[in-house]
Amino acid sequence: MRLYGFWRSTATWRVRIALAHKQLPYTLQPIDLITDGGGQQRRDHHLRNPMEQVPVLELEPAETGGEVAHLAQSVAILEYLEECHPEPPLLPRDPLARARVRQLTEVVNAGIQPLQNHGVQLQLESLGVDSPTWVRHFVARGLRALEEHAKPLAGRYLVGDALSFADILMVPELAFARRYEVDLSGLDTLLRVEATCLALPCFIDADPYRQPDAPPR
Repeated sequence: MRLYGFWRSTATWRVRIALAHKQLPYTLQPIDLITDGGGQQRRDHHLRNPMEQVPVLELEPAETGGEVAHLAQSVAILEYLEECHPEPPLLPRDPLARARVRQLTEVVNAGIQPLQNHGVQLQLESLGVDSPTWVRHFVARGLRALEEHAKPLAGRYLVGDALSFADILMVPELAFARRYEVDLSGLDTLLRVEATCLALPCFIDADPYRQPDAPPR
């Protein structure tokens, strides 16, 4: 497997955590999203993902039973990894608990991420909108909702006592929120679970500043 991504991309970060948790070997291919308009707009990357985003997981013929395949969108990649490599799991067995995990996952993936990404910020700035203020508003709103959803469900992790997709999406989102100085007060459940996650080897290995394309901390 080859993972095309950017060291600071929250969506790429999610996939790195899952790959590390499942101890799956892969090659990392950095895509610089910032310099000279971003490598995601090059023709070769457009062919991998017409949305011109990261991450993209490249699968070899031995994995697909056919030709090289490219899988985009981080949650779709997580689902693929879970189906093909179910141990150790990132989804609970119970159907309702699985739905709860997916619900919290989508709060971040659909409710926050699309409103904060780099392309949206550039478009807002071209229209004269204060993009950092926009980002802080929607990230804070989404994280407050995530806290309310998770509080009655959480154990050691956001849904019970097993690591799941929900935790994998939350940790990078909290890091993004700190970059934009979002007020994290009142997010006691999220912050407690985050501390638990950050002590795990898979989160340590996936840390952005441990990636080959990261600048010095």
